[in-house]
Amino acid sequence: MSPANSTLTPVQTESVLAGGAFVHLDGTLHGAFTTADFASAARLVAAIAEAADAANHHPDVSLGYGTVGIRLRSHDAGGVTERDLALALRCQELADAEGAERARPAPARYDVAIDSTDADAIRPFWQVGLGYVELDTRDGIELVDPRGQGPKVWFQHMEIARTDRNRIHLDVYLPTSDAEERVQAIVLAGGLLLTDEHAPDWWVLADVDGNELCVCTTAY
Repeated sequence: MSPANSTLTPVQTESVLAGGAFVHLDGTLHGAFTTADFASAARLVAAIAEAADAANHHPDVSLGYGTVGIRLRSHDAGGVTERDLALALRCQELADAEGAERARPAPARYDVAIDSTDADAIRPFWQVGLGYVELDTRDGIELVDPRGQGPKVWFQHMEIARTDRNRIHLDVYLPTSDAEERVQAIVLAGGLLLTDEHAPDWWVLADVDGNELCVCTTAY
């Protein structure tokens, strides 16, 4: 694989993207802008389209009233590459020229994790109940929403069933730069930090009833 097609990690892109609208999460660069009105948002999208054609590298773009969303990912490489980084910087320049502002909140991904000693026995129940489809990944068979709207469901194998806690927990994936702040906010909201031994990859927290939430970042 040539250097131009080598995937970049969030650590490698963080300093380049700092101060701009783009963040690196889940193998994708996400950018969001607000503009004065629909016409200015449309002008920004048109400028981005022209830049994308010139680079022969095309993002996913959404257009709304005074809003523009951009997602950049090199599908042939399976993640973010220098091509995405260069186009993100160009999009930022175009947005600045249009007077667009960085939009918040930052993107996030939500997963549902189910502890089980026998995932094969319970997976059909969740697949049919949610209307999901199976996806065979390197981490095992997961369930995903075919409409691309609901959270992914994955199964965490347990050798011995846990009876002292809820067997379902939620994972929220955030940009690395936002994760620790979210953890602190959860604690201030009454959450309990169970462990940070795996930080900054993930933190495990719980509410006062013991229901768990993992705040996670991605390595790609």
